[in-house]
Amino acid sequence: MDQKHKAGFVNIIGNPNVGKSTLMNAFVGERLSIITSKAQTTRHRILGIVNGDDFQVVLSDTPGIIKPAYEMQKSMMDFVKSAFEDADVLIYMVEIGEKELKDEDFFNKIIHSKIPVLLLLNKIDKSNQEQLEAQIDLWKSKVPNAEIFPISALENFNVKEVFDRILQLLPESPPYYPKDALTDKPERFFVNETIREKILLNYDKEIPYAVEIETEEFLEDTNIIRIRSVIMVERDTQKGIIIGHKGAALKKVGIQAREDLEKFFGKQIHIELYVKVNKDWRSNAYQLRRFGYNQK
Repeated sequence: MDQKHKAGFVNIIGNPNVGKSTLMNAFVGERLSIITSKAQTTRHRILGIVNGDDFQVVLSDTPGIIKPAYEMQKSMMDFVKSAFEDADVLIYMVEIGEKELKDEDFFNKIIHSKIPVLLLLNKIDKSNQEQLEAQIDLWKSKVPNAEIFPISALENFNVKEVFDRILQLLPESPPYYPKDALTDKPERFFVNETIREKILLNYDKEIPYAVEIETEEFLEDTNIIRIRSVIMVERDTQKGIIIGHKGAALKKVGIQAREDLEKFFGKQIHIELYVKVNKDWRSNAYQLRRFGYNQK
C-alpha cells in the first residue's frame, strides 16, 4: 500500500435538524441517511464511505443531541458518545440562529478536543451577510479551536471546500473498508429506514416515534427484490392509525417506500407491510438490543 494513501473517520455531530444527514448524503453522493423536518429522524450511527484512488473518508452521521427521556434515546446518545472516540476529524454542525449545544458535556468535549474540529454553520441561504458575520464571530468565541465554514448542505454551497479540507487533515493510512464499499449497513437497514421515513412524513404527533421497523424477508432475484417488513408500534390505537381507513394509510406508505427503494437498489421492488403491537419496546432493553440500539 502506498504510504501516501489517506484514510480516516470523520464524525458529524450537532443538535437535531441542523442538516447532518443532508451533508453526509452530499459528501457520499447517495441517499444513505433519511431526511425529514422532524427531530430524531436519525436514530443510529450510519457510516457513509467515500473512496478515491488515494483516500478513503469514512463519514459518520449520528443522532441529533438531545436530553434522553427514555431508554431508546439514551442509546441514541451512546452513538453520539462513540463518535468522539474514533474520530480523526470532528464536524460540529450548527445552523444560523443557534447559540449552544443542548448538552454541556458534549460541548466541553468539542472545545477541548485534541483532534481537528470543523464547525459548519449551515443553512446560510436563510440568512443575510450581517447575520452571518455576527454568527461567525459568536462561534469563533465559543469554539476557538475550530475552523469555521459557512455552508448550505441543501444547496451544496461550500460542501466541496469542506471535503477538500477533510482530505488535507486525514492521516496517512490504508483503507478501513473495501474500496467499493458505500456503507457498513446491510440492505435491510435501508429498507427499514426508508419505511420509517415515510411514516415520519405521513403521520403526526407521537406515532412516528413509537414505530420501529423489522424486515423479515429480503429475497433478491435478477430483476426484482421481494421484501416483507413489519411495522412495530406500542399501542393498539397506534396500529389502527398506521393502517388507516380500509388500509389506505398503510398502502400509501408502501407505495412511497417502494418508489424510493427502486431508485436505491435499481431494481423492481415488491413490498408487503404488516403492523404489530410490541408494547413499550422503546423502554425494553431486550427489544432495543434486538433493533440494534443497546450495544453494551
